[in-house]
Amino acid sequence: MRYGSMKCFIYCLLSTMFLAMAPALRAQENAQQMRERAAEVDMQRQELFNLESETARAIQWNSTAFFRRVYSDDFIGIAGSGEVMDKQKYLTAVQSSSVKYSSFIASDIRVRIYQETAVVSCLWSAHGTVSGHSVSRQYRVTHIYVNGTRGWQAVSSQETLLPG
Repeated sequence: MRYGSMKCFIYCLLSTMFLAMAPALRAQENAQQMRERAAEVDMQRQELFNLESETARAIQWNSTAFFRRVYSDDFIGIAGSGEVMDKQKYLTAVQSSSVKYSSFIASDIRVRIYQETAVVSCLWSAHGTVSGHSVSRQYRVTHIYVNGTRGWQAVSSQETLLPG
């Protein structure tokens, strides 16, 4: 009989210890998951930052390959002039631009991620020539990206030409 009571006591003691330690184990697991999620968000933030830099390079070189890959088929953008452009119209505008850029830089890039959607804003600074005349322009730009099976894709943009 004593052996049975001792066995029951040990079982109860071990069960109590396990139940007491369970929240600490879950907290460690949750902390690890939070670290992994933070690292994933940082990686996504860097990817979106890079996409903005690549956008500026593609515009500078009048290259449409980047936009064909990164802009969604249903992309809608609003140019600095206020013109609304779908993807095809945007590609045509980039490819046939009369501006020959000596530099086109994206700076002040800010990335905000909301689950599978991201809002990225930046400052575009462009210098170049049109018909032999020097031009300098700055735009505030906002891109909306959605993360899907093809990775981050731009679905919308708004460009605002700054005065000056």
